[in-house]
Amino acid sequence: MTSQTAVRVQREAFDPGMEVGDFCRHNAMSGGVATFVGQMRDFRGDTRESGDTITAMTLEHYPGMAERQLEGLITEAKSRWPLDDVRVIHRFGTLQPGEPIVLVAVAAAHRSEAFEACAFLMDWLKTEAPFWKKESTAAGGAWVDARAADEDKAERWRR
Repeated sequence: MTSQTAVRVQREAFDPGMEVGDFCRHNAMSGGVATFVGQMRDFRGDTRESGDTITAMTLEHYPGMAERQLEGLITEAKSRWPLDDVRVIHRFGTLQPGEPIVLVAVAAAHRSEAFEACAFLMDWLKTEAPFWKKESTAAGGAWVDARAADEDKAERWRR
């Protein structure tokens, strides 16, 4: 097995199934692979019934800085757990409901390390990576503020 650690920040859509399949083939000897795929939802708020319908979302980032930040998060994860490999893909640009936004894939000798590192990466990605979201609804567009719930989830990983 050779490490295929990769960070990709891209405008283009990606196929989560193809990416996970490729990641698993590159890590066939790992005991566990944990993945998370974040998709653009079509509502604002905690439930579909409680929020406005979102018709599109625009993600902006600082090129170069976003990649370095994600690489730093992976380095931190690898310092906490014995990981075989990590892949992070994050999109930017205008996305439609149902499109994948982010993929985090983690390979490790054991499932617990893979699960924990995957959760860590997503929690920190939501709070530490330099991405900004603007949601579009029938009433217009609005930039999305950081959610306290995301900060609370990330807090458990602070040393």
